[in-house]
Amino acid sequence: MKSLKKILLSLVIAASAGVFSTSALAESDPGRITYKPEQAIDLVVGKIQLAIEGISKGASGDEAAALIKAASDLSKEINANDKVDNARAKANRKLKSAASHAKESALQEAEQELRDSKKEFEALKSLI
Repeated sequence: MKSLKKILLSLVIAASAGVFSTSALAESDPGRITYKPEQAIDLVVGKIQLAIEGISKGASGDEAAALIKAASDLSKEINANDKVDNARAKANRKLKSAASHAKESALQEAEQELRDSKKEFEALKSLI
């Protein structure tokens, strides 16, 4: 009788664990917009392009840094797999470098870093 109770209890626990899987119930927070990886990449590339255009139109270092920060913040939405995440982190380092150049008012270097970063973010689509 004791072993029958143990077997029934373990079966009930196993069944309940399978029914209430956390990955099956995973949702995004209410009010939060989630993007597919391709959409997120396109949005980040668009923000980088805005930063490049801002620099070429004569934006100040602080304005350019703010535009670059917006792109960097949005890059965190790119989530597909480990390969993509590693490449995203590498491209994001260039964005951070561009932001530091922009804060120092070295806008030519910042623009070149942005162009390199844009190419790397566009290359992420091939890894998805």
